[in-house]
Amino acid sequence: MAELLLIRHGVTSWNRERRFQGQTNIPLDEEGHRQARRVAAALAASRTAAVYASDLSRAWETARPVADTLGLPLRAEPGLRERHYGAFEGRSIDELERDWAQDFARWRAREPDFPLPGGGESLRTLQARVEAALIAIARRHAGERVVAVTHGGVLDCAYRIATGLGIAEPRKHELLNASINRIAFDESGFRLIAWGDVAHLARSDDDVVARG
Repeated sequence: MAELLLIRHGVTSWNRERRFQGQTNIPLDEEGHRQARRVAAALAASRTAAVYASDLSRAWETARPVADTLGLPLRAEPGLRERHYGAFEGRSIDELERDWAQDFARWRAREPDFPLPGGGESLRTLQARVEAALIAIARRHAGERVVAVTHGGVLDCAYRIATGLGIAEPRKHELLNASINRIAFDESGFRLIAWGDVAHLARSDDDVVARG
């Protein structure tokens, strides 16, 4: 069995503005970097075989302190990128509700085969990509624990894959910045271990420094 610790990247300025990031490269803000250090401290004693990350900057910047703390190389995995949001990228929720009302309503309705305007991915395409990436990583590390830093849309897919929640069903699970989420894989498939752990974010910076 492989255990995957899936971590959402730290917060960015676009997260705060409720702006769609998708595959646009947006860096962590100051708080996001603090969150990354706290994730690294929380995993410092973890017996981890490898650290993977989406190759988008906000995930890479979150994963770097984790890899450095564990003394492991950081491996890029493009399959862990956020959903390609096409014309939605760079726009806020308010802007989309005003200027792209019909498309935004279809996105909110979770239509599985609706490709977002401007070359964006459908939910079904995204979920297939995410599942393939997670299976490849898990099979590469059978019997080991692996960290993978990724994005909210990818985490949503991972939760649905591990629990059997349908792709079009409303989301009731949280997708928190810098959260630690655990799933397991064997040849019978994925299963959920734990979700949405953010206890480490309550530590002070002094606690993080003290823990290395």
